[in-house]
Amino acid sequence: MTTSIAIIILLGLLSKYLFEKMKLPGLLGMLLVGILLGPYAFDLLDETILLISKDLRQLALIIILLRAGLGISRDNLNKVGKTAVKMSFIPGILEGLTILFVSTKLFGLSFVEGGILGFIVAAVSPAVVVPSMLTYIEEKKGTNKSIPTLILASASVDDVFAITIYTAFLGLYSGTQNNIGIQLLNIPLSIILGIAIGAVSGLLLVKFFEKHHIRDTKKVLIILGIATLLTSLESWLFGLVPIASLLGVMTIGFIILEKREVVAKRLSVKYNKIWIFAEILLFILIGSQVNIHVAFESGLKGILLIFIGLIARTIGVMIATHGSHLNTKERIFCAISYIPKATVQAAIGAVPLSLGVASGELILAIAVLSIIITAPLGLIGIRWGSNHLIEQELD
Repeated sequence: MTTSIAIIILLGLLSKYLFEKMKLPGLLGMLLVGILLGPYAFDLLDETILLISKDLRQLALIIILLRAGLGISRDNLNKVGKTAVKMSFIPGILEGLTILFVSTKLFGLSFVEGGILGFIVAAVSPAVVVPSMLTYIEEKKGTNKSIPTLILASASVDDVFAITIYTAFLGLYSGTQNNIGIQLLNIPLSIILGIAIGAVSGLLLVKFFEKHHIRDTKKVLIILGIATLLTSLESWLFGLVPIASLLGVMTIGFIILEKREVVAKRLSVKYNKIWIFAEILLFILIGSQVNIHVAFESGLKGILLIFIGLIARTIGVMIATHGSHLNTKERIFCAISYIPKATVQAAIGAVPLSLGVASGELILAIAVLSIIITAPLGLIGIRWGSNHLIEQELD
């Protein structure tokens, strides 16, 4: 496994450097390297690291969300409050429902199977979007109107809606859930519990750090440990109590920034350093999950379905940002930033197939295809949009 880690680090750094030299997102290079190293291409990674890939990706995602939380101030959050709420559910639900209905016509799926597919594909990827937005906060691009904060906050909640509705449709298919309305009630409960547990954890950590003077490096590790336990809590209570744990992770960072701003700034610098390694792991391991052979089994119909879904999502973003303080260019940037898919699709794309859903192979193929199409397209679009659609704030 150590050899695989060495390969991941070296090729990850090299690919990031080369892609940035070509004025392309470094993340794109790492995703492509992951695909090539993975079991569906040259199969150069040790089986052991692939077995723990999900846990490593989760840990890297926790790191980036802690960074995000430590960078979201109350003032900026207040500026985007209403728009962020609308952005968190309107685009995703519109995309999921559109894919649901179109897939029943294109592929002859049942209503429930279409729902499973629709809301797997509909989830935006915080793992892809969040790093870009944090970079723009540091570069002060779009910060005059808190655009990166808007996307940071809404993208995380977008996943909660998509995964909850997907779970409801999967329950309907298996017969374990007869009322999708009851399942949908879990969405606000999940969000509230996630934020509440994150806030309590953040307050307890602040109190602990006030009483015990310890090095920032140890603080970083303690926070990371607590945040990881929070995400584990979601798994332990799955099916009993819904918890949006990743939202809770961001809340921990937000509370520390609110209560101890000086400490939060120092911790953010530490997490930036850890992220250099975590980023490589996250994107190469996401890439390694992509089965390019399965992806193209859905053919041109699959590509058409994905693009119809993206059109619906774009319309949803325009609806959500209507009447906000954003101009047309900035609203288009928000729509582009909502294109990338990767994390959720890689994590749950194969679940319907493993549970015996009749169209499981097709669902997996389109889920994988959505990563191949939208991750590069979204990353390139975000980079272009940051230079042409949003303003750089002057000091």
